[in-house]
Amino acid sequence: MVFEGQRILPAAKSMKQFEAIIEGPYTYGVMLETHIAQLQSMMERARRHGKNILLHADLVQGLKNDEYAAEYLCQHIRPAGLISTRASIIQKAKQKGITAIQRVFLLDTHALEKSYQLLAKTQPDFIEVLPGVIPHIITEVSERTGIPIIAGGLIRTPEEVELALGVGAAAVTTSNDDVIKHFKKSLTS
Repeated sequence: MVFEGQRILPAAKSMKQFEAIIEGPYTYGVMLETHIAQLQSMMERARRHGKNILLHADLVQGLKNDEYAAEYLCQHIRPAGLISTRASIIQKAKQKGITAIQRVFLLDTHALEKSYQLLAKTQPDFIEVLPGVIPHIITEVSERTGIPIIAGGLIRTPEEVELALGVGAAAVTTSNDDVIKHFKKSLTS
């Protein structure tokens, strides 16, 4: 089952948000921005609390985002998954048995077509589509690639989450505390 049935993936941009994921009911979470010196202790703490962290490899400060960085992350940090816009990181994650999430920014038709070429090459486990508030594009990318979609970016309300899930997204990433709290209620009741 995708993320053990969890449809909301809370995303942390700060240590405060990371702490909320660790202490909260969500099993999976996303770490967006962090520093290389914090990674090891953060992942160890997450594992002690039974949490699976998907790490955005491109946003780790102090670490170049190339295949060598991906190898280091896979072998030493061992997150539940790596998120990246870079093909080499996605390919290394897949090679090392780590869930690979290809992040694509769909700004216009040209970006969409370039993304299809990239996705055909990398064949990630998941595609994170940004912005995640364009329902017909979520459906199109899902149908065209056959790869599960994670909607992310600019999702600000529970209704936008429900819409993305309703058109085929397997999950939604959000760092919006109000949205995270809204869906947290269903996990704790």
